[in-house]
Amino acid sequence: MTNPLSDPGIEVTPQGAQEMVAAGAVLVDVREPYEVEAGRIEGARHIELERLASQAETLDRDTPIVFQCRGGVRSLMAAQAFRRAGFEAYSMAGGIQRWFDEGRPLVPEHGTVADH
Repeated sequence: MTNPLSDPGIEVTPQGAQEMVAAGAVLVDVREPYEVEAGRIEGARHIELERLASQAETLDRDTPIVFQCRGGVRSLMAAQAFRRAGFEAYSMAGGIQRWFDEGRPLVPEHGTVADH
């Protein structure tokens, strides 16, 4: 079953996110601190979802942003909100769980995806 909240115009695959970051996009992890401590994508900037609005001015409007969370729901909400505010924003579909399931690396070494 597909996610009823999915938005193909905003969502990118983990591969797409990796390519966008390689081309200069910023990856923003909107998960809780305990989730980030368990395992994260190297180079991602951590801004908790609840702090995102107050931190928006610290993000460059001229640089694409890829948001990611555990499963893709929180990051999709963030991407939609930032698009409404004039940013070029995307959500990594499937979140860090899909990234991990595809065999992509996490830091620290042997990092994991935290359970809720």
